[in-house]
Amino acid sequence: MKVPMLDLNAQYEPLMADIRAALDKVFEEHHYIMGSQVKALEERVQEYLGIKHAIGCASGTDALVLAIKALGIGDGDEVITTPFTFFATASSIWRNHAKPIFVDIDPKTFNLDPQKIEAAITPRTKAIMPVHLFGQCSDMQAIMEIAKKHNLKVIEDNAQGIGSTWNGQMSCSFGDIGTLSFFPSKNLGAMGDAGMCLTNSDDLAAKLRQLRVHGENPKYYHKWVGLNSRLDTMQAAILLVKLEALAAWSDARRANAAFYDEALAGIADLQTPYIHPQALTIYNQYTLITSRRDALMKHLQDSGIGCAIYYPMPLHLQECFAQLGYKAGDLPIAEKLAGQVLSIPIYPELSHDMKQYVADCIREFFA
Repeated sequence: MKVPMLDLNAQYEPLMADIRAALDKVFEEHHYIMGSQVKALEERVQEYLGIKHAIGCASGTDALVLAIKALGIGDGDEVITTPFTFFATASSIWRNHAKPIFVDIDPKTFNLDPQKIEAAITPRTKAIMPVHLFGQCSDMQAIMEIAKKHNLKVIEDNAQGIGSTWNGQMSCSFGDIGTLSFFPSKNLGAMGDAGMCLTNSDDLAAKLRQLRVHGENPKYYHKWVGLNSRLDTMQAAILLVKLEALAAWSDARRANAAFYDEALAGIADLQTPYIHPQALTIYNQYTLITSRRDALMKHLQDSGIGCAIYYPMPLHLQECFAQLGYKAGDLPIAEKLAGQVLSIPIYPELSHDMKQYVADCIREFFA
């Protein structure tokens, strides 16, 4: 049996007639930049997430860059974030000429550990950027309390967690700005790059809308140097169709995770994902922990099962950030987990037989 890490054919097959119809509408209107579908998607996401403003942009990375620009963070400023995440989290800080300050993670949730944040705060600290990794919301209650105490901004990097909650409150609604990625492999993915910023602030929303069009307002007049980062009309049309399926997909991912949790219980040297009682996750990834990670990965690949490592090297040890002065051993939990994590297929279209095969192959390996 073959079980891919993600099967976009299975995802798109039941949606293609509606997607083609939506694209035909774009072709009829020929408004390929900032067409009506972009505004419609923004309004639909606002409604879906219960957040006042959604501002579409060209990618999840751009959403982070725009968020930092909108908050006025730049030269000499510091932003506290996690080393265990995709590169864009830190690169967006760096590209705005600010300095990422890495704080170690919670060994169970993989998310930024709130108990370690305050020790990293300096007079230059301007913001905290938690990441809702693998679809599980960070402890935003604790993070917001720290931010309020120290008068810091909060940017929620929610590239992997659309629809996740903490204590019943929607991710991206806690901080000053939240960001989404619609990269094709995400739970809500476009057919290309696309992203979005979310905020409950009227002022920040207006600034983000201006910054995504070169900082222009009115036309040919520029208060700031912004980006050319508009959400493509065709991608918005596709996402409008797919958004209607998102809740059911999230339920299916949680059901698949529950199957794995039971099927893989009791295996020595294997930890299944820990979900905090206050978190509702969307399982962008289902990530195992084992000291035998590399051997398990080879066994699964040899068995025709897709799997992936997110992430093999923490950001504080990346060569491009060498001048920040971090060294091996500085953030031991992130470094240890980078050598032990392995994600297995969790997508909604997995059949029972496919899930059973994955579980059986994992049990076979540890036996």
